[in-house]
Amino acid sequence: MSCNANDQTGTSPLAAAKRRSRNALRIALAGLLLWLSCALPALAAETVEVVVSGIEGAAQKNVQEALVLPAGLIQKDVVDRIWLKRFAQQAENISRSALEPFGYYNAQIAVTIAATGAQYRLLVKVAPGEPALLTSVVVDLTGPGRTERGLQRLAAAFPLKKGDVLLHQRYEDAKAALKARARELGYLDADFSRHEIRVTPSATTASIDLALATGERYYFGATHIQGAPDYPGSFLRRHLTYHSGEVFSYPRLGETQRNFSNSERFSDVIITPEKQDAETFKVPIDIQLKAGPSKSLRPGVGYGTDTGARFTLRYRDLNMFHLGHELFSNLYIAERLQGLVIGYILPSPRDIRSSTTLQLNLQQEETSIYDSRIAALELDRNRSFGTGKLGTAYIKAQYEDYTVGNQTSSARLLLPGLRFSDDRFDNPIRPHRGFRYGLELRGTHQWLGSSTALVQILAEGSYLLPLPWRLSLHTRAKAGTTMLNDRTRSIPPSLRFFTGGDQSVRGYSYQSLGPRDAFGKVTGGTQLLTGSLELERALFKDWGVSLFYDAGNTFNSYSTIRLAQGAGVGLHYYTSVGALNLSVARPLGVDNPSFHFHFTVGFEL
Repeated sequence: MSCNANDQTGTSPLAAAKRRSRNALRIALAGLLLWLSCALPALAAETVEVVVSGIEGAAQKNVQEALVLPAGLIQKDVVDRIWLKRFAQQAENISRSALEPFGYYNAQIAVTIAATGAQYRLLVKVAPGEPALLTSVVVDLTGPGRTERGLQRLAAAFPLKKGDVLLHQRYEDAKAALKARARELGYLDADFSRHEIRVTPSATTASIDLALATGERYYFGATHIQGAPDYPGSFLRRHLTYHSGEVFSYPRLGETQRNFSNSERFSDVIITPEKQDAETFKVPIDIQLKAGPSKSLRPGVGYGTDTGARFTLRYRDLNMFHLGHELFSNLYIAERLQGLVIGYILPSPRDIRSSTTLQLNLQQEETSIYDSRIAALELDRNRSFGTGKLGTAYIKAQYEDYTVGNQTSSARLLLPGLRFSDDRFDNPIRPHRGFRYGLELRGTHQWLGSSTALVQILAEGSYLLPLPWRLSLHTRAKAGTTMLNDRTRSIPPSLRFFTGGDQSVRGYSYQSLGPRDAFGKVTGGTQLLTGSLELERALFKDWGVSLFYDAGNTFNSYSTIRLAQGAGVGLHYYTSVGALNLSVARPLGVDNPSFHFHFTVGFEL
């Protein structure tokens, strides 16, 4: 049998040399890795860990935070052992001081240093002992404001009582609340003439002696407004939430600041109470304004499954005739809805939410259920009844051409009405709690020149309840009833009730629910009832997911009521100008249900 240099059983001097070279390289690499594995622990950065034991909760956290390692104790990954020993000697007193706010004045503390490799541990063992109990709590009021009920209630409800553990943070919070309340009531010089905590030498008992001297009560003096000469003084003063001679209040000044800022007319607002210039305890107020541009033209785009893609163009002039009057115009064009609104707002000198508005509305809507063309002129008188509360008396003259089902007709209306709403949500963009409700009464008659006679009552409300684990429950309900004194006359689509879509019962197409005619076409109803439950879980900073259940319908008689139901899931993204919502819903209790997607998004460019 012959062999050659390529046979597996053959060995040449050159091949043997290569194998020896590779083996030597492997041995060298293995030795290097072994050396590194042994050397790395020795080269690891040295650390110091502070461990506090013997106490729990807020007291332990306070001690842990007090024992912050001094800067420079670890330099270039090496612990300065001398400095560490010095810090350990100081740790006993630091820990004892950190325990006193919780009433522990007899704590026994042992501090040791333990070393394990490159890690050092500062072991702080605490035996807190019995906390100091209060044997006496005296809270007095002196000065002209001592008879104020608000202050007397706070003093009587002081959170630390005889027999309680002396808790310094609770004491400081109660002191601050008492002083803040006095200043809210106009006693700007209020301060404590006595504020003492006495701890007995045994450190097992303590007493509190507190006296608030209110000083004299202050009032609002004259208000000087500068920096907006293009606006009349009467218009500017409607933003004030106080009058000269009323009790001075910092919260009132805060509300005034928000009124000016939210009016969109001023780019800068500085309000200064000049207490040092007060005469006979009347504080003059200086308001410096910087006016922003009064005219604006703002386009916008959006999409909603109810209306389709949409484009809007909004024009505003916030200072017509240099009187603070507002002219606005909104042009909106969508797949199913087009319109133009032109309005003029005459502000009331009473406050910023009271006004008179005259507006012209031209609108055309084409849905799979009805077609409608409206021309309307409306006069509104709005009046504020307090924070969030707004009442409106209005009268509307309207002409409407329409087709519903197989009916084509027109309506002429002179419609007076009353509206009232109360909005208490904490944030208009992404509220976390609050509620809103609205009521409306409207009606007309042939005596007013209308082509039909009716009275309608509408009510709606929503409530947002925050829950643990970043959950929130949002409930909504809406109801409406129509009372006709002449049932032979028809009413136009703008006064009929329809349901289905983004804003009523999800899982159904827009306006697809309601009574039907002999041909099976939806014609709308005279009664309305809808409701919704939605549980949302916040995600990250600006996202949320939800589960919801909707129910409702329109009908002509309560004896024929049948509620349509839908349920699904939602995804929400919150921006600075509003929410983007995607909902996937499915009807319940129907044959062959299908999924419906509801999407709303809108933003201004």
